[in-house]
Amino acid sequence: KPYQCNICGESFSQNYHLTTHIYIDTWEKPNHCDICGKSFSLKHHLTKHKRIHTGEKPYHCNVCSKSFSQRCNLTTHKRIHTGERPYHCDICGKSFSENGHLTKHQLIHTGEKSYYCDICGKSFSETGHLTKLKYVHTGEKPYHCDVCHKSFSQSGDLTTHKRIHTGEKPYRCDICGKSFSRNDNLTQHKHIHAKVKPYHCNICGKSYSQKHYLTKHICMHIKQ
Repeated sequence: KPYQCNICGESFSQNYHLTTHIYIDTWEKPNHCDICGKSFSLKHHLTKHKRIHTGEKPYHCNVCSKSFSQRCNLTTHKRIHTGERPYHCDICGKSFSENGHLTKHQLIHTGEKSYYCDICGKSFSETGHLTKLKYVHTGEKPYHCDVCHKSFSQSGDLTTHKRIHTGEKPYRCDICGKSFSRNDNLTQHKHIHAKVKPYHCNICGKSYSQKHYLTKHICMHIKQ
């Protein structure tokens, strides 16, 4: 369902269904949230909204048991496991699991860079990239692990780190079923199945499927 409402997150298989949905959502809104007062035209939109306050997550992933408050978020999450990327760039052909990621990617082709760093002058197409750079300049690490209290400058690094504590391994090899906590580890692992050896020793020319094998090999040269 590639057509997603940016108001409530509901997805549709056809664009006109999304258009109808948005039109309905602009009608009178008689359904009021008794917690924050926000109003909705449809009762089921109010039901979805209330999960923000209650923390209810009725949609469960049958692979890793992670839960979500909205079905569309579960659908997007499942693409981590399946590797599905239904959103394609019509310029370079690159694919993405989320429409928002495709939209951001397309800024690369247009060259649009609206966000400027006032410290070094570097410019970015996304505000998130500018924020990350500023944390590098300031040394700020605003993302804290609530288990071991380690801090990170990027939220993605914190998410990856937390898997050490939870044991979560959402990236699964579709060939042998082995799971990994990081997507780049899965990519390296797949080189084994494809018999690809992209890591080359610049001393003797020997090649390896994974970077850590090359590192060990180079240590042998150093010892010699």
